[in-house]
Amino acid sequence: MNKVVKNYLYNLSYQILILIVPLITTPYVSRVLGAKGVGTFSYTNSIVQYFILLGCIGLNLYGQREIAYVQHEKDKRDKVFWELVILRIVTVSFSLTVFYFTLASHGKYASVFFIMCLDILASMVDISWFFQGIEDFKKIVVRNFIIKIVGVALIFLFVKSSDDLLLYVFCHSATLFLGNLSMWAYIPKLVGKVKVRELEIKKHIRPTIILFLPQIAISIYTVLDKTMIGFLTGSEEEVAYYEQGQKIVRIVMALVTSLGTVMMPRVANLFKLNEMEKVKSYLSKSFRFVFFMSFPMMFGLMAVSCNIVPWFFGSGYDKVIPNMMVIAPILVIIALSNLMGNQFLLPTGRQKEYTISVVTGCVVNFALNLLLIPFFLSIGAAIATVIAETSVTGVQVYFTRKDFKFGEIISSNKHYIISSLIMFVPTYLLAMYLPASIINTFICVSVGGLIYVGLLFVMKDETLFEAVDKIKGKFSKR
Repeated sequence: MNKVVKNYLYNLSYQILILIVPLITTPYVSRVLGAKGVGTFSYTNSIVQYFILLGCIGLNLYGQREIAYVQHEKDKRDKVFWELVILRIVTVSFSLTVFYFTLASHGKYASVFFIMCLDILASMVDISWFFQGIEDFKKIVVRNFIIKIVGVALIFLFVKSSDDLLLYVFCHSATLFLGNLSMWAYIPKLVGKVKVRELEIKKHIRPTIILFLPQIAISIYTVLDKTMIGFLTGSEEEVAYYEQGQKIVRIVMALVTSLGTVMMPRVANLFKLNEMEKVKSYLSKSFRFVFFMSFPMMFGLMAVSCNIVPWFFGSGYDKVIPNMMVIAPILVIIALSNLMGNQFLLPTGRQKEYTISVVTGCVVNFALNLLLIPFFLSIGAAIATVIAETSVTGVQVYFTRKDFKFGEIISSNKHYIISSLIMFVPTYLLAMYLPASIINTFICVSVGGLIYVGLLFVMKDETLFEAVDKIKGKFSKR
């Protein structure tokens, strides 16, 4: 379990690193570019994601899983790597060509889209799936840290007014491209040469397309919502309210969902070795971890939203508060679907059931967006997202009902829900009472955290005491 824990911490660091950049820059950028500039970037970026999705055709999840299957067989691993890299270059090149001639060469946002060609090129050279497959997350974190810091520095140095939107886009896209490209420096030592005539690229096309279908569905309720807000309301500001509300929620979510990225290759490898008891043992601990982390985060974020938004985003973003409160439940919902889908269904080869679950969410989200956005604007999209994610999780619960005893899981973890609910009330009242400031938000979070931990201590929670024992063990060795 030590390797899993280490990889979780490395991947957690990586996910936080990816998200911490906008967390650092958002207070500055939201004030400099304004809601219109932020909304324009969010709207155009949501469209670019479709072309990245088209180019990658499910290769990220598929590549991670296939490398995990052969992670200890170097010859097979080398062959799979080059086959998937070549396939990726071909498919992303096609997507980039279509993108350039349809959006980046003409139109209202042509200049923004032209710069964002770098985002698509970044997806072409992205090989993070390889390192995830061999369970080596340290290299991903270390290599990208410097690139991300440079990106933050560039934004503060060059983005000075609302006229600097294109500079902001360039800083974002260029650092993404350089970060992904830098990972290739490790490849000569990890991957050997393979004769071209030995490569079997065609055999990967069908399984990647099978995984591509759920990725399309997922994009509808993770990306299309922003596109639909912009299209149905004609307001970049409404896109910004929704985007900023989700941003903080998804940063917090990385603390939980990072475990899924680490567990997928481990479960895939154990499944290939037919060690199902170990698979269920790992996932049992994952369920406990999800309940332990996600419920206090959800209620805590809802409680402090009114205190954090005014000082974090600045004036003109008051509507982010209700957006955050409405969208916060996805912390729990996505954490559970990530566990059942990414940590169990996909690595054990049950793509069909996974696809049905996300297609269900796709249909629900699209229909509710059409119904709710015209009346409730960005908040309507937030409501639609929560219901769609709930439908995904519900379908996955149905498909895995024979694999997991959900009644026992909820019963054994209900004290996390109770403790989180109790913690919410005083934290919310304190956040409402104290003036909005970074210090007061920190006080609210600290009080909420102490109440939650204190309640678990009284209830003699196993997870809490295990963590305390590990900390004591490390200090006793020094």
